[in-house]
Amino acid sequence: MHIATNSETIDISLEVKTAELAKNFSKILRKGDVVFFHGEIGVGKTTFIRNLVNQLQLNNHLDPTEVTSPTFNIVNEYDVGIFIIQHYDLYRLKNINETKNIGLLENQKEILTLIEWPEKINIKINNKIDLFFRYSEDMKKRFLSIEGLFKEKLNEIK
Repeated sequence: MHIATNSETIDISLEVKTAELAKNFSKILRKGDVVFFHGEIGVGKTTFIRNLVNQLQLNNHLDPTEVTSPTFNIVNEYDVGIFIIQHYDLYRLKNINETKNIGLLENQKEILTLIEWPEKINIKINNKIDLFFRYSEDMKKRFLSIEGLFKEKLNEIK
């Protein structure tokens, strides 16, 4: 079970740091987890997800697959060997009713669910993990803060 914590801000300006953080994050995720990805366009959400999915595939002796943003088809699925990942991008949704036909959270306990633009839905989910991506004021750096983990788990991924 995840518990909300105060998160430190992590500098992810370098893609290598984003990849390292995603690799470490892959070690703590389990089937049934739901992760919300908050942040502006281009701030690194999909880059983080690509590294996360590919790392889980490598951990389970699978070849990494192409991971793209599902902006136009709303959801992409990835087999990582031990479970399926459903990666949602809700950017184009105009209202909550549009989530009814996309299978959002239908098999939550059997998959890992990654949701970009979760503010588009009004669904309360207990024990979710929130990743907040943001730019510095001058837009030259990117930062990530994580909420919803025990302090020990947060320390494992930094």
